[in-house]
Amino acid sequence: MSSVMDDPTLERHFKGHKDAITSLDFNSNMKQIASGSMDACVMIWNMKPQMRAYRFVGHKDVVTCVQFSPSGHLVASASRDKTVRLWVPSVKGESTVFRAHTGTVRSVSFSSDGQTLLTSSDDKSIKVWTVHRQKFLFSLNQHINWVRCAKFSPDGRLIVSASDDKTVKLWDKNSRECIHSFCEHGGYVNYADFHPSGTCIAAASTDNTVKVWDIRTHKLLQHYQVSIHEADVMRSEGCLSSDSEKGLLSSELQYGLHSAMVNSLSFHPSGNYLITASSDSTLKILDLLEGRLLYTLHGHQVTHHILSFH
Repeated sequence: MSSVMDDPTLERHFKGHKDAITSLDFNSNMKQIASGSMDACVMIWNMKPQMRAYRFVGHKDVVTCVQFSPSGHLVASASRDKTVRLWVPSVKGESTVFRAHTGTVRSVSFSSDGQTLLTSSDDKSIKVWTVHRQKFLFSLNQHINWVRCAKFSPDGRLIVSASDDKTVKLWDKNSRECIHSFCEHGGYVNYADFHPSGTCIAAASTDNTVKVWDIRTHKLLQHYQVSIHEADVMRSEGCLSSDSEKGLLSSELQYGLHSAMVNSLSFHPSGNYLITASSDSTLKILDLLEGRLLYTLHGHQVTHHILSFH
């Protein structure tokens, strides 16, 4: 997708898992999609119709999360069996496995340089590992309930985490300290991630909302009422700096657009759009420049738990 969005259309339909799909991710080369499922399998789907999918068997319980490394040469998977596996996404499906936590591993995420791995768990901890040899580096332990999600910032200096303790926490990777706790959600926080600029975070919650905060001020974002066209004009005339452009996000950005819990979200790489997935069986695409709903997608008849924007 370009920064100016085309109307969404259904490109492909994949079928192969024997139970509900819990997670998916695109390979950066856009030629493969990885998925995890309640059936304990990881599958790699090839975008070319003539190429068959790969089914990877190894986990002993539900696969809760999958992610490609930035290079696309590895896929990490997290599971209820308390382990993380690193797979080579080829027909052989070779993997290494390590016991990461004492509870269900809810999420796994690579740093942007592909050297470090981040995991979060029902044991209330977040752990940081080297990808090479899966060496444990350190853990972050201030959450008081399950940690549903943890992500690195684009520059790798910060970590954001989302928990059933109803908080979103921002951590400094180097000092290993919690910089700030965002406590505005009224329900469990299912998912959180960084804006591509690294200046703000978004979180999805069981309180049916998505909230976006500026991590520099720790406040819900202020809104400069500038349309996409006006932003282009201002940019061409030199009136819009990169910092002010990053601030073109909606005032007190608290989207109450879903009628049920919000399970996941993903920023468009341009930073201009946010897509959300909900138990109300819809996906919503939000225009962050104008602070409005662009599209509601109804592709499935069941709960949407996972999505990815590319």
